[in-house]
Amino acid sequence: MRTDQILTRSERVFARLDREPERPAHLQTPQMSRHRVVLLGSTLAFYLAIVVAVLTTSWLVRLDWQVMFFRPYEQWPQLHAFLDYLVVLGQRGPTAVMVAAWLGWRSWRQHTLRPLITLGVALLLLNITVGAVKLGLGRLGPHYATQIGSAELFAGGDIFPSGHTANAVVTWGILAYLASTTVTRRVLSVLSATVSLSVGATTVYLGTHWVSDVLLGWSAGLLIMLALPWFEPLIAGVEARVFALRERLRRRLETGTVPVPVATALTPLLSAGGKWQLRLADEAPVDAAAGGPAGARESAAPAVPAGAQAAAASPGHAPVPRPAAHVSGRPHLIRSERTPVTPAGSRRPAHTERPPAGRAAARPATGA
Repeated sequence: MRTDQILTRSERVFARLDREPERPAHLQTPQMSRHRVVLLGSTLAFYLAIVVAVLTTSWLVRLDWQVMFFRPYEQWPQLHAFLDYLVVLGQRGPTAVMVAAWLGWRSWRQHTLRPLITLGVALLLLNITVGAVKLGLGRLGPHYATQIGSAELFAGGDIFPSGHTANAVVTWGILAYLASTTVTRRVLSVLSATVSLSVGATTVYLGTHWVSDVLLGWSAGLLIMLALPWFEPLIAGVEARVFALRERLRRRLETGTVPVPVATALTPLLSAGGKWQLRLADEAPVDAAAGGPAGARESAAPAVPAGAQAAAASPGHAPVPRPAAHVSGRPHLIRSERTPVTPAGSRRPAHTERPPAGRAAARPATGA
């Protein structure tokens, strides 16, 4: 008869993560190569040029106003319904959930947390860099512009650069960054570029962003993707600390320094699919030769209280063993078979002997 252990879903997940990473041997972690450094420098120069062009109210600002007066959403109204759904591919919430689900499956297959941690680091960089520029420049959008021809800066807005565009570059580009093969990386790079370009153009069509907002959003997202290899040591360190934290929790559970409710909740997550089981510090070791726990024969003996043990240790006192509890082998009596007992302090008279069930009580004979 097989007695395989039935694992919960969380135990199966952590059991796979306990294995060695199974990444293709020919695929290396992206490095900061000379080609990547050149692209990073060029993108940074383009980013700064756009910021300077908007700050100085140059030809780029005039282009923004020309496109705004053109009103693309009025020129092609039949595309409005479709593009309303397409722009969702740039919203951080829905896209992060979809990509995180895919990378979670990748972590399951490759037995590593690197995909999920990489996504978290990229989104954190995106929020810090794009959010700081948005709040610092405070540009208003086309629908809220107050002065024709102005850059609408430092007016309390938050649309420069375009968050939808930058998020599309980072969220979908991370799939290409973590691709397992060269061909897959190229295909996903083209796909992510297409999605990010489409999202940026859609925001201009809907009138929610200036053209310069979209250009700066593309540059901001591309800067994060190009600089991501610099954060690979940080990603590896975070993954190592996560597993080290789990090992420390295991040791604390084994030593009994964690409260019982917390230990009960953490044990399924730390058991790693049966590789590790919680054993308390005072738990008796298993005696393989005897086929059971060591000292099992002694456990059948009656327990001696701590006070009796202390008295036995002192001279002139003999240990007083407690009598062993006797468990009756008789079956449990039903209520009708129990002897009735009057509660103490009750005013009711004592119960008389009741006849057995099924037989009527004898009545006194009455005179004729």
